[in-house]
Amino acid sequence: MSILVTGAAGFIGANLTAALLRNGESVVGIDSMNDYYSVELKRYRLKTLDETAAASRAPWAFLQGNIADKAFIQRVFAEYAPSIVVNLAAQAGIRYSLVNPDAYIESNIIGFYNILEACRHSYDGGAKGVEHLVYASSSSIYGCSQKFPYSTEDKVDNPISLYAATKKSNELMAHAYAKLYDIPMTGLRFFTAYGPAGRPDMAYFGFTDKLRAGQDIKIFNYGRCERDFTYVDDIAEGIRLVMRRPPARALGEDGLPVPPYKLYNIGNGSPVNLLDFVDILQQELIRARVLPEDYDFEAHKKLVPMQPGDVPVTYADTSPLEKDFGFRPRTSLREGLRKFAEWYHAYYMQ
Repeated sequence: MSILVTGAAGFIGANLTAALLRNGESVVGIDSMNDYYSVELKRYRLKTLDETAAASRAPWAFLQGNIADKAFIQRVFAEYAPSIVVNLAAQAGIRYSLVNPDAYIESNIIGFYNILEACRHSYDGGAKGVEHLVYASSSSIYGCSQKFPYSTEDKVDNPISLYAATKKSNELMAHAYAKLYDIPMTGLRFFTAYGPAGRPDMAYFGFTDKLRAGQDIKIFNYGRCERDFTYVDDIAEGIRLVMRRPPARALGEDGLPVPPYKLYNIGNGSPVNLLDFVDILQQELIRARVLPEDYDFEAHKKLVPMQPGDVPVTYADTSPLEKDFGFRPRTSLREGLRKFAEWYHAYYMQ
């Protein structure tokens, strides 16, 4: 069985791929290696994947290319005929969507369409085809909802950023293809992923860079924000469980396929106030010797208004994931930030 992971050099993609390779799975990874953030960090992740594959003797191939390049995607599917596709390639970030919206349309709309079309045509000529497409959605879809915790049953028709709008579009497109072509599909709404070798544009990573450089960090909404921080290994494990159990195919009363389609939240289910988060982060940065013991944190913390497109709270209802798979993320914020701080020291300071 061949598993295709798009965005394999990305944060979640690399951690998922590593988990699959450690288990001896056959994995094909693709990534555009764009410069949205450090390409060197992406190369570091790929090097780690090469080492993991060699140690476990797992079949592993990496191809550089853009999912928005339809011909490239068609070649990958033709050559490797993946049984499972996990689409994690996307242009991420709310703030960046305000200044470079083209990147979101290219990757999140056109690129995802190409993946859907490739899955559709994988059945051509009577071929077995893709057994399950799992794709990344986002907690950003919930916008400014005041209903907590966020449930996949909630109405989410009012996105407040282009990024969120593209992710909602992905869910609608996937549902249509599941219905029309009877392809099992599952969308996963991720909640604030963090951990070692993460994305430098995420708060915990950016805060660390700024504090180490003696710069100020901005805490939005004057600290009155809560985030459902989810450790990346927990997310990878959730994906591994979901990808193995595609939604069942069935016919409706009209004799047509009922869409084999599911949505799940993957979050910790326990939001943390940003001020408490920063307090734990600073403790772990000192413990890992990223920052000196006498660092004056208060002098570098700036409480500022909410930024456009952001939300005050994210909070995942993970009960459907627990019910269907017996799984719930359990890594504590302190444990996760400790692992990040130790990695940061080893990567940047040794």
